[in-house]
Amino acid sequence: MLGYYQADEPLKKKIASVFLESFLFYSGFWLPMYFSSRGKLTNTADLIRLIIRDEAVHGYYIGYKYQKGLEIVSPGKREELKNFALDLLMDLYDNELAYSRELYGESGWFDDVSAFLCYNANKALMNLGYEALFPAEMAAVNPAILAALSPNADENHDFFSGSGSSYVIGKMEETAGRRLGLLTVLSPGISQADSW
Repeated sequence: MLGYYQADEPLKKKIASVFLESFLFYSGFWLPMYFSSRGKLTNTADLIRLIIRDEAVHGYYIGYKYQKGLEIVSPGKREELKNFALDLLMDLYDNELAYSRELYGESGWFDDVSAFLCYNANKALMNLGYEALFPAEMAAVNPAILAALSPNADENHDFFSGSGSSYVIGKMEETAGRRLGLLTVLSPGISQADSW
């Protein structure tokens, strides 16, 4: 992945970034979400959901910038980039699948983890503006895992003291011209996310 970040092709960098933030990053979260769906590691799950919120914005935003970049390249270049994205995704998927088999192979959880990988790979492709690659039956994640992943599934929030694991998420703004700012962050002192 490092080679793509250091390359001189911004659109390939964006593909690699989306795959890192929308696919690879998520694969390690399956087991904590599994435990959370069973009432265990709930504080850990709250922390992971905060991370997921942040990463979801990154993956979506970089994917959006990639799609805007595709608008100004030739049809031939678009096809080349799509093929590059699919080839890279399959390389990363094969690696993640082998690693997951090593981790979960004897646990009985491998099929569920494999579906989670396919689901996240499809989400990464959709962030880039492409169709899902894996059929629905391969990407059918256990509903309990999806519920545990939901940003609204905070399990640890003290309403009366105002403390907890929730925070305000940014709102979307339309973009104009070549400036590709997307978010107005609602945190004090930060007015708008800069272009990447």
